Amino acid sequence: MSTVPVLARMGKTVLRAAILGAGLLWAFAAPAQDLNASVQPGVMLVRALERDPGQAYLLYIPRKGGKDAPIFVTVHGISRNAIQQAYLFADFAEHYGVVMIAPYFPEPPFWDYQFMGRTGRGARADLALDRIVEEVGRLTQARTDRLYLFGYSGGGQFVHRYVLAHPERVVKLAIGAAGWYTFPDASVRYPYGLRISSKQLAGVAFTPQKFLAVPTRVFVGDNDVEQDPSLNKSADVVRLQGATRVDRAKNWTAAMKRAALQYGLDTDYSVELLPNSAHSFAQSMAQGGMGQRVFSFFFPH
Repeated sequence: MSTVPVLARMGKTVLRAAILGAGLLWAFAAPAQDLNASVQPGVMLVRALERDPGQAYLLYIPRKGGKDAPIFVTVHGISRNAIQQAYLFADFAEHYGVVMIAPYFPEPPFWDYQFMGRTGRGARADLALDRIVEEVGRLTQARTDRLYLFGYSGGGQFVHRYVLAHPERVVKLAIGAAGWYTFPDASVRYPYGLRISSKQLAGVAFTPQKFLAVPTRVFVGDNDVEQDPSLNKSADVVRLQGATRVDRAKNWTAAMKRAALQYGLDTDYSVELLPNSAHSFAQSMAQGGMGQRVFSFFFPH
């Protein structure tokens, strides 16, 4: 665990739900303090959104402060391990001088967060993230116009679909071992392809010329080849995308690269295999070096 200390700024009920939902009680061994009056650099902050106290997120501000700093967002998978992700990425955020946000999307109401929250299936996770980023920008003076976006497993599903809908907000995208993908095929219904209606996601339209310009790298363990219970094993997905997360990452990036070239875009779409890693965020960080690889992709200089 990172040595970054933790402070909390949220109601006890919301905080308890966030802790239990993530299954990482150990992360809050340090006593909580009230941060109503301020935010503090160099510590892990657990916050409730001021406009929506039921929406929790973790925030780390580097010790030098957040003014004009880039924002790195890390999104949890279906295990809701936002706390684990925040702690394992915090030292990288400090070293690179970026503000880090780790949103927490509990169910309910975010049953459908991997798909952004289709009508009738849950709250809109993309809009919730936008509200969090807006608040963080106001609190830290970090840059909110362009995000560096990462998600692991179910979070990888969310972030790549967020880029389809909001490409102007993202500088670079990193996906960690998503289970399956939305392919750049306008003839196939969302979430398998780009054919989407306002009844599915109000106000969302996909513009290939924009989302195909976002540099993207998929990080997946070289041993992430098991068809575990959480993997989508439908016949159509297996036929079109592949049987394993490794196969699907390669097939999706190749399809995105081909689509980008059709628009005259030579966008960086690539896959990076993590050594000695199966489908585990912690293992990918500890043995696969995913933290350094993600930050080196985002901030090469």
